[in-house]
Amino acid sequence: MPLPILSVAQVRDWEKRTWDAGITVESVIEQAGQAVGRLATQVTQSADSILLLIGKGNNGSDVRVAARHLGDREVAVLEVADPVEDLGALKHHLGENPVLVVDGLFGIGLNRDLDKHWQQFIQCINESDAPVLSVDCPSGLDADNGQVRGAVIEAAITLCLGCFKPGLLANSAAHCVGRLHIASRIGLKDPAPEADSYWVTEQDMRGLSPQRDPVSHKGVHGHVGIIGGSTGYHGAPILAGYAGLRAQPGLVSIFTSAYQPVSAQCQSIMVHPWDRNCVEALSRTTALVAGPGLAGGDVEDSLRQTVLNLWNESSKPMVVDASALDWLPKGAPDSEAFRLLTPHPGEAARLLGCSPEKVESGRVRAARTLAEQFGATVLLKGRHSVLAQSTGPALVNSTGNAGLAQGGSGDVLAGFVGGLLAQPVFHGREIQAAMYATWKHGWAADQLASGSEYWGMDDLINTLGKREFH
Repeated sequence: MPLPILSVAQVRDWEKRTWDAGITVESVIEQAGQAVGRLATQVTQSADSILLLIGKGNNGSDVRVAARHLGDREVAVLEVADPVEDLGALKHHLGENPVLVVDGLFGIGLNRDLDKHWQQFIQCINESDAPVLSVDCPSGLDADNGQVRGAVIEAAITLCLGCFKPGLLANSAAHCVGRLHIASRIGLKDPAPEADSYWVTEQDMRGLSPQRDPVSHKGVHGHVGIIGGSTGYHGAPILAGYAGLRAQPGLVSIFTSAYQPVSAQCQSIMVHPWDRNCVEALSRTTALVAGPGLAGGDVEDSLRQTVLNLWNESSKPMVVDASALDWLPKGAPDSEAFRLLTPHPGEAARLLGCSPEKVESGRVRAARTLAEQFGATVLLKGRHSVLAQSTGPALVNSTGNAGLAQGGSGDVLAGFVGGLLAQPVFHGREIQAAMYATWKHGWAADQLASGSEYWGMDDLINTLGKREFH
């Protein structure tokens, strides 16, 4: 089950419901502190030194409990009551070069800008070489909107308690939250509050990789048709095509104005030169992708019109990406078949008539607005990609890294989604296909980022073909 992303007010309501049910604050703090201790132990080694920074609130209480669950680690505890009086002790402890600092100074309830003394205290932590594990939220970060309240701990890891908070997922918080972890079971009363958006985890993706009947053949596993490619942009449909193959449909075809360079690089993919015969060939596919590499000046009007006709009328699921996004009219298409738009923030901004910064400041809102305007499902790419429809909760992806910020990664994703949608196993389960593709795309990038080599799109496509669960 995806995990809720809750505002501070929703968390406070959840806590009140928990206390009203007779569950004590102390029992929740105990479970939260145990979770902090487990994670701190996992990221350190035997006899490593850990510095615990304990503030006045419940975050401090969580860390105080964690001190009892750190095994054979060498633990130093600093109870911080006054940033001026305790600065000297902080400098002394940091001078001992702890392997890990655990931040329990401020929690999600911080509702003011920190004064200059707290800013100096936090700056001292940030200037040390010690990695920081922040509890629930890096101290100094607004958990609702991701803004810095004067100064903020630059954490290497943040352990969210109970749920994720929207501010931690904002781009403005990217430099200070580090790797996000979750302790979802800390004793708060079930069920969790309903949320506007949910965090999709590895557990949610188990069982979605398509399986094949042992006596099946290529004709029963679907056929994705990719419309793309133009002069100077012939690589995009090739990337989409090979990514489509990694999704394991029976067949992949590319329909392109750039026939010679595309066909020269495709062996397992059928390549069709764009002409009037393409419409009949497209009718034999079971899913469509339009957009990769259609930015050239030689894209024919007939190709553009065909894409529009398919968008409006085709009974097949269809993905529209890149330059083809700008061709679409607002308003729901006549067909009720699944439609997916896959813009990055700049493309979304053009479609919405606003700045990319505005899109990024409210990613779920932007995705949902696009979905409403175009009568489609929207996958807004970027840090923590968002999958949304005009109503209902949005899904927020948990995988991926900045290594995906290179040309071709969007084409790979579009082709991979299309390859899944083409398969009968995903008919009626299109949202699952889109979310799984997004998650696997990010997972592949994370696998590559964990290595020691720079990587590109060929590596990403190859890693998409690896099994994520054994």
